[in-house]
Amino acid sequence: MKNDRYMHIIHPIPAFYREDSRILILGSFPSVKTRESGFFYGHPQNRFWKVMAALFHEAVPVSNTEKAALLERNRVALWDSIHSCDIIGSSDSSIKNVVPNDFSRILGTADIKQIYTNGKQSHNVYSRYCLLQTGIEDICLPSTSPANAAWTQERLIEAWSVILQD
Repeated sequence: MKNDRYMHIIHPIPAFYREDSRILILGSFPSVKTRESGFFYGHPQNRFWKVMAALFHEAVPVSNTEKAALLERNRVALWDSIHSCDIIGSSDSSIKNVVPNDFSRILGTADIKQIYTNGKQSHNVYSRYCLLQTGIEDICLPSTSPANAAWTQERLIEAWSVILQD
């Protein structure tokens, strides 16, 4: 039976970054599968890791260790716009009572040149709650979620290639 009740959830995955990270990619909030996997974009249908691998000419990472290593090699930081919210399952459209993440630690440590948001939900939350804090305009990229079926993997790779400029 599908769970159609709101749950208040605090983001369970710490930000992934290093001092030499140059770009920060923000999702909105981790899906149920991602929360279960313990690392970003853990749902096997999400195309994030396939897009990253294609852009950086690497093998698609499978384990969380491989995913972290890909990010490190390419100086990519990863997190989400939302610290906590009320959500039904993994539905971005159900998100309410948003508390944004605090980016001061990442921005005070890493050499972030640009922030990219993965999809409209992350962009909307970032613009509404986080931009004033960071002072860095984000670039909104099309969502890698399987729910964004209008975008083929090839189109996603082309659109996401903008991150290679940073």
